[in-house]
Amino acid sequence: MQKLIIVDGNSIAYRAFFALPLLSNAKGIHTNAVYGFTTMLLKLIENEKPTHFMVAFDAGKITFRHEEYKEYKGKRQKTPPELSEQFPIIKKMLDAFSISQFELEGYEADDIIGTLTKVAEQQDMKVMVVTGDKDMLQLASENVEIALTRKGISEMEKYSPATIDDKYGLKPEQIIDLKGLMGDTSDNIPGVPGIGEKTGLKLLHQYDSITGIYEHIHELKGKMKEKLEQNKSQAEMSKQLATIFREVPMEQDWESLKYDGLDQQKVVEMFTELEFRSLLDQMQVETSTVEAVKEEIAYTIIDESNINTLQSVLPHIHVCHIEVTGANPHQGEVQGISLYDEDDNHLYFVPSTLMQQSSLSFMIDWLQDGNHAKQMYDAHRAEVALHWMGIKLQGVSFDTMLAAYLLDPTDSGQQMHRLCHKYGVTPIAPDEDVYGKGAKFKVPAVEQLAEFCCHKALATCRLAKVLKENITDYEMEQLYYELELPLSHVLASMELEGIKVNTEELKTYGTELNEQIQQIKDNIYEMADAEFNINSPKQLGEILFEKLQLPVVKKTKTGYSTDAEVLEKLKSKHEIVEHILHYRQLAKLQSTYVEGLLKEVNDNTGKVHTYYQQTIAATGRLSSQFPNLQNIPIRMEEGRKIRKVFTAEDKEWSIVAADYSQIELRVLAHISQDERLKQAFTENKDIHTQTAMDVFGVKEDEVDSEMRRQAKAVNFGIVYGISDYGLSQNLNITRAAAADFIQQYFNVFEGVHGYMEDIVKKAKQDGYVSTMLNRRRSLPEINARNFNQRSFAERTAMNTPIQGTAADIIKLAMIKMNEQLKEKKLRSKMLLQVHDELVFAVPMEEVDMMKQLVSQVMEKALLLDVPLKVDVSVGSNWYEAK
Repeated sequence: MQKLIIVDGNSIAYRAFFALPLLSNAKGIHTNAVYGFTTMLLKLIENEKPTHFMVAFDAGKITFRHEEYKEYKGKRQKTPPELSEQFPIIKKMLDAFSISQFELEGYEADDIIGTLTKVAEQQDMKVMVVTGDKDMLQLASENVEIALTRKGISEMEKYSPATIDDKYGLKPEQIIDLKGLMGDTSDNIPGVPGIGEKTGLKLLHQYDSITGIYEHIHELKGKMKEKLEQNKSQAEMSKQLATIFREVPMEQDWESLKYDGLDQQKVVEMFTELEFRSLLDQMQVETSTVEAVKEEIAYTIIDESNINTLQSVLPHIHVCHIEVTGANPHQGEVQGISLYDEDDNHLYFVPSTLMQQSSLSFMIDWLQDGNHAKQMYDAHRAEVALHWMGIKLQGVSFDTMLAAYLLDPTDSGQQMHRLCHKYGVTPIAPDEDVYGKGAKFKVPAVEQLAEFCCHKALATCRLAKVLKENITDYEMEQLYYELELPLSHVLASMELEGIKVNTEELKTYGTELNEQIQQIKDNIYEMADAEFNINSPKQLGEILFEKLQLPVVKKTKTGYSTDAEVLEKLKSKHEIVEHILHYRQLAKLQSTYVEGLLKEVNDNTGKVHTYYQQTIAATGRLSSQFPNLQNIPIRMEEGRKIRKVFTAEDKEWSIVAADYSQIELRVLAHISQDERLKQAFTENKDIHTQTAMDVFGVKEDEVDSEMRRQAKAVNFGIVYGISDYGLSQNLNITRAAAADFIQQYFNVFEGVHGYMEDIVKKAKQDGYVSTMLNRRRSLPEINARNFNQRSFAERTAMNTPIQGTAADIIKLAMIKMNEQLKEKKLRSKMLLQVHDELVFAVPMEEVDMMKQLVSQVMEKALLLDVPLKVDVSVGSNWYEAK
């Protein structure tokens, strides 16, 4: 039998947004509502097997109901921009799922759903309506089932007319009478003051409807009668407002609602872009997104018999591809090298098994020749992998992956097959098509591998031609050739140097953590008067909410929610909650940082060798993997102690750490030219205290810790384009208070407000924004008619020049420090970049010189109208140097 599912789009999106913590991908796009909505779609498809599917949305704020009652939905808070920006993505996801969607100006999603269910009933089609709104219960019938979301959107409670009768003793059509009596605060439907659900049900059980109640009003007594008599017109109007309109003018083509399954390619693209890795894994699909074109190419596989041929052509070859498999290039395997001779339009492939032979030493010399220019794809990865084979890659003149990233930093990935498709180059196969994925990964036979790698070398050459022109057109030559490309080599040098880890101290620290964890567990058991599995949400929930009778904040499909958000709200209710939170922090330190770090220590070097990626963050910031050293905790003392295990080479060496102080706020002061901000930094004042003084209108000695904390949250929030909703969550205050706070800030820092208005205007005119070094971020949706898309682009326009310039500054400092270390022939080594901090290993005799040199270089990396300030510290380990 045919089955239609209709989803109340706005209702489900709202519930998903507030049910899940704020999530965002590498581009900074919030994704929690999209994620929740998507998981619900997958669940519905799997469990309900619909033949037809549609999602209905509200088209605008004004509907026909406002003509009857202007205050309808008048008290609803403005939709948080973090949610607004997700609606276009949800709609794009629905397109990928091949699910029909509909909205119509002047009508709500409820009315569209009401109309559709009426038509479906007439055609004897089974319908399930998925919503979080109880108003929809009025639509229940023999053929129409209402699925109300519960516990966020993780569970659904299904209602038929029989279920409604069991629960309320009402027929579906009486739901609107109940709403008319009790009203609805969320929709600002007034109802009859003083009559709630219990009284409303009692009246309807006795008199059937609002009309019946007023026909028998003489039978009622006291205040109830008085309230009903005084509010008769309001009760009738409220009923009318709650009644779903089922005659929306819509041409219904049932074929357009037919559901034949999702578009796997589009869904994979969306999941990849939004970084929904768990959903990708659930789908168990290959992540190929473009079709390769089978192009005939001329190539030669090099073996012992034709080495001389390669030797003769190698001097005039300038395009090569190093094929490295494995996620971590420090442990990856070089499968071979493909080279493209442009003069003869011929390709060569050298298998890795041949590379180490003495007869091929001329090719190793070619790779290590810094004067021989080479065009490559992802040279950084190749340099790292080749190093572990004893080969020092030099002479990289162009990297197509880096160039593509600069031209479009918001692209979710610069995989070569995607770049070919994007820039009109003959497409090649994705890696997954050749190697397989996950457990199916397998290096193919040399013939297939050679052809694949040769296609990559040819694509690299073709891409380089296009990308070089674009880099010039975008006026990014300096940023590319003087910053990003040389930085790639600097990063590889840092990674290959690695940082020493005292594994014995790490193990000792792990033992200490275990002792603390056990002590906290004992305290928790004593407070609970029971032993239980603290890691089990089910058992923990039973202790907190049943035994200790703490108030239930929210539930999940398996029981009580005990996530961090819930526990934070319960901290003041019982001292056990603080201990549970502390237990979780220590347990994470133990598993992620103690046990995790021990696994990453290289057996031969005794160091960890992280891997920096330049092409992930849209702002220009670096990302770190294997291990992620940018996530080493610093907020709690137990976490900071992890840094103790990162040590200098030996007792004759020290760790020097240099950290930019409030670099993004200093960049904001320069770009905005706000006189108050500039003055505060020029006079070396505590910027958060100064902000509190200016915003609250108090003297310095009147600024308390709470004022400074709020000022700090606003200062940094402004840099990230924070909304009143975001600030309210950070400070645990109301949205109204947060909005007032932001407005006060703008009243004081007029230059900042002016900058934000001006940069949005410029972005609307140019279609992009740039950093001080001309790092560009395109904003195609800055002029979108859709408010949500436009608002996100506007916030991105405000914060990108600030965050991007800060990223550029520390990258510049790294380039210049590397040059200085070489020029002055120092033994000191640059080891790490962590956010706004650089970490060096320094021999004792160079410590004083390095302290001075690092400060000078970092503070003068880029001249601003306010001074850059760097805090430099020294210690035998990273902890002491902080």
